[in-house]
Amino acid sequence: MSRFVLLSPNADFDQKLRAAVANGLRGSVQTIASDILPAGPAELFGLLNQEQPEVLIIGPDVPYEEALRFAKVFDVQLPGLSLVLVSDVQPEFLLHAMRAGVRDILSPQADAAEIRVLLERACQSFATRHRSPDAQQAEANTKGLVIGVFSPKGGVGKTTLATNIAIGLGQIAPMSVVIVDLDLQFGDVASGLYLNPEHTVTDAVTPAAAQDSLVLKAFLTVHPAGIYALCAPPNPVDADHITPDQVSRLLEQLAQEFQYVVVDTAPGMPEIGLAAMEQCTDVVWVSAMDIPSLRGLRSGLEVLRQLEIMPESRHVVLNMADNKTGLNVQDVESTIGAPVDVSVPRSRAVARSTNRGIPLLQESKKDPAVKSLRQLVERFNPAWRTQAQRKLHRRVVI
Repeated sequence: MSRFVLLSPNADFDQKLRAAVANGLRGSVQTIASDILPAGPAELFGLLNQEQPEVLIIGPDVPYEEALRFAKVFDVQLPGLSLVLVSDVQPEFLLHAMRAGVRDILSPQADAAEIRVLLERACQSFATRHRSPDAQQAEANTKGLVIGVFSPKGGVGKTTLATNIAIGLGQIAPMSVVIVDLDLQFGDVASGLYLNPEHTVTDAVTPAAAQDSLVLKAFLTVHPAGIYALCAPPNPVDADHITPDQVSRLLEQLAQEFQYVVVDTAPGMPEIGLAAMEQCTDVVWVSAMDIPSLRGLRSGLEVLRQLEIMPESRHVVLNMADNKTGLNVQDVESTIGAPVDVSVPRSRAVARSTNRGIPLLQESKKDPAVKSLRQLVERFNPAWRTQAQRKLHRRVVI
């Protein structure tokens, strides 16, 4: 069966697509090398010996107007297929493409890894649309976990933890994780994941994206590890135009689309952060092993208790833990007034991975910090969370 059909005369993209499918996807590729697309499903299936594929890819060198015409026909006559457009289409045309029936958009410059990730998502979308109505309704009623990573103080490794959580969850649930950078002025998720995003949070909170989750998903950046990222805007001034209500709506949308939404936040408790916290099912509190960080965390927790917006599922992480600082876990817990759930030891490997833009959990390295990071990720694994006798908070040692 030709699970994937490419409609394009572009031989270079054809080779990249075949390499992506050959390296980890089930099924084969059939190419119709023409910039004039079939009139409709009957003509297409005639060219395919009456086989029906799961994913149609309209490749480079097909005129944009021809692609939209083709998408509209298939959206009416055969809406179950996943249709992917390969184009450098401008943002103002994205909504037109999505309304025409295009399920996803891919850059012609995408490498084989990015293509494979997107095709996996398209196949999952195809499978979702072919499930029974009861199964689809049950899924619609289930929202994903929204995991916020917070710290009253900066410089405690919050973004490093957030990116590793996202990568680790991506290994549990491929293509079902998105990380959102809500440190809107000085966010580092893009550099932490070595990404150069075309679109950012600024695009994702526009009216078009807020009204249509298909448009929103077009603004996400694919990471080779099988997760998605929504990065902070490159210009700090853009942050002034994003409101708490827009952030709340954004996280609500993403929770409907993804099993896990990981949120990296700015230090302290700005309005955007508080709006995000109200959408969180889980909060990861991060502190370094120094008195200013610990006191800041204690004050932050107390303020949130008074405001009554503290999510029930709390995870306290002691980052860059070092028993040579003169403090131990008991001192830490006494200072913050809460148990420490995970202790991540100070590690040169973590610093190197951050500088390279490759999270430690993305590599198969043996390092004490890897074990602790996996313990943290495991706390969001459904298998871990559903064990009735599991104690949520256990004392750690360093």
